[in-house]
Amino acid sequence: MNQHAVKVRRALISVHDKTGVVEFARALGALGIEIVSTGGTARLLRDAGVSVRDVADVTGFPEMLDGRVKTLHPKVHGGILARRDFPAHLEALDKHGIPPIDLVVVLLYPFEATVARPGVPLAEAVEQIDVGGPAMIRAAAKNHAGVGVVTDPSQYPGVLDEIRRSGELSEATRARLAQEAFRRTAQYDAAIASYLRSPQATGTPPAAPEALPSRLRIDAERALGLRYGENPHQAAAFYTPLDGPRHGLAAMRQLHGPELGYNNLLDFSSALVLLLEFDEPAAVVIKHTNPCGVALGTTVGEAMVRAKASDPVSIYGGIVGVNRALDMGVVEALTGIFVEILFAPEFAPDALAELQRTKRKCRVVEVPCDRASLPERLTEYRSVLGGLLAQQADLTDADTALLQTVSKRAPTSVELDALRFAWRVAKHVKSNAIVLATRDQVVGVGAGQMNRVDAARLAVMRAREGGLEAAGAVCASDAFFPFRDGLDVVAKAGVTAVIHPGGSLRDAEVVAAADEHDMAMVLTGIRHFRH
Repeated sequence: MNQHAVKVRRALISVHDKTGVVEFARALGALGIEIVSTGGTARLLRDAGVSVRDVADVTGFPEMLDGRVKTLHPKVHGGILARRDFPAHLEALDKHGIPPIDLVVVLLYPFEATVARPGVPLAEAVEQIDVGGPAMIRAAAKNHAGVGVVTDPSQYPGVLDEIRRSGELSEATRARLAQEAFRRTAQYDAAIASYLRSPQATGTPPAAPEALPSRLRIDAERALGLRYGENPHQAAAFYTPLDGPRHGLAAMRQLHGPELGYNNLLDFSSALVLLLEFDEPAAVVIKHTNPCGVALGTTVGEAMVRAKASDPVSIYGGIVGVNRALDMGVVEALTGIFVEILFAPEFAPDALAELQRTKRKCRVVEVPCDRASLPERLTEYRSVLGGLLAQQADLTDADTALLQTVSKRAPTSVELDALRFAWRVAKHVKSNAIVLATRDQVVGVGAGQMNRVDAARLAVMRAREGGLEAAGAVCASDAFFPFRDGLDVVAKAGVTAVIHPGGSLRDAEVVAAADEHDMAMVLTGIRHFRH
């Protein structure tokens, strides 16, 4: 087909959602564009003083069957589907008195919103299945070489601006609108198919939900265009689900600072998921998706001081979050420290003002930070070469009642609190992972090592370099100790208790080593690999 801009002379408008349509149609009319419309849309526009031609006048046939049939007619679809570069098509339009339609504006019946209401009758849901609307959208999108198609009020301003400049819609704009149109009809049909299979529609008892379905459809929209990906030569964007509640980063609101980047968002996600582990006032610091500072306190300011002390070097350029209103105590704890992102569920006005004044390059973000905001089950997706991996998110925590003490010495109550804290943090450290901690502060982390003994050595080294004491701390390991050597490393540093899943062929050897060192050892029975 010819590559060219399309002069817009006639627009067909049929919308259920009337948001902004009067202003849009009035502006088109002011540009000399004829407006053809249907039913309630035509009445609304006419009452607003917009000149409108009814579809029935174009087709010569009245709307019928309670509005089920109004645009399903050759004089509508012929005007949309005729190829402008085929003389025979144009001759057919002329012969049959069919006016060409250059712009189709259709917003579908609200099927998704209707079936989202509890107890909606099947008959009511069926009446909200649009037939003529998707037909017009698909026709216009198919013939986007000659027709523009609008399927969302958010598209009105851009389309109108382009027509105002030249009276035309460019090929690039028409192609983009067509892509969005087919996405919308696919989403709409998928919602209908899903509903008609549901117990709500069939009247059958609900089956147990599949943890991982046999067929996966992901429908998302670009929420942010990012400057680049992990590296400057990689393009990147952030997408959020089109439908349903917004969780995690999809619910964030940036209050200050430069635009967010790909690496920022990866680290931000890791920090938020870790912070959701705690009900107590907590502060977390993430660097390259690994925790380098985590602490609890009576206030988030106190927790921030301790989290910073966990690794006062790595916090520079890190992602920092607290799970209560961020106040001046947190701001003061971060004086002189550059962080990429600082997030919290809310910000005290004076703290926000100070951050905006003193941390120009820090991205300040408001985001829900409570575990209750998440659904009971979440699915995680990761791309691999040639496919997609999916798994249930690791929201499992160790059941205190099921913890098993296997050493001769049981942990004290203080050690048990520290073990529980360290175990929650270890879940979020790249494997192989070792975390040293007190009951309210991480003192050393060994992350992402190829063997567990090196992870243990690294955790001890981090504690010492940060001026913190491994002696008297406890140790959490994300998976079992395959040999006693890793345990010997932390024991030599003065660690008094250890928690890990157990399950190694050499568990007895490792337990014997704990007894030699007079360490308390607790098994969880679950592991927390993180790759």
